[in-house]
Amino acid sequence: MVRLSNLTKKYDLNVELIAKCEFLNPGGSVKDRIAKRIVEDYKTNGKLNDKDTVVEATSGNTGIGLAMTCASMGLKSVIYMPMKMSKEKQDVLKGLGAEIIRTDTSLAFDHPESHISLALKRCIENKNCILADQYNNPSNPLAH
Repeated sequence: MVRLSNLTKKYDLNVELIAKCEFLNPGGSVKDRIAKRIVEDYKTNGKLNDKDTVVEATSGNTGIGLAMTCASMGLKSVIYMPMKMSKEKQDVLKGLGAEIIRTDTSLAFDHPESHISLALKRCIENKNCILADQYNNPSNPLAH
């Protein structure tokens, strides 16, 4: 947390203005908060138990947040990620215990072999699997 006293003085605000530096989150991104909220909400509403696997299609940061959250809760995570994403992100995910599946970068998001389609297919075909679905999950915006 950073106190923004210069702004309150500059604009003559009679408030204490404080900002949270999201880059200081454990995974280095605002997506850490999103991931935690998604997993906690699934657990709270009974859709996720300790034997389930959390699956997500991501370009990296949400996947890192999910892998970190799952690792801290003793859950398995599987991340589908296009080949264009960096090896460093893959290494972080691997270090957090996630299974990583790389997909063809040139495929459109709705192609049957895209990272998004494959993640969804895995969860449709596996009863012990939950799709985090950051793009459509109401827990994502609620995290903010």
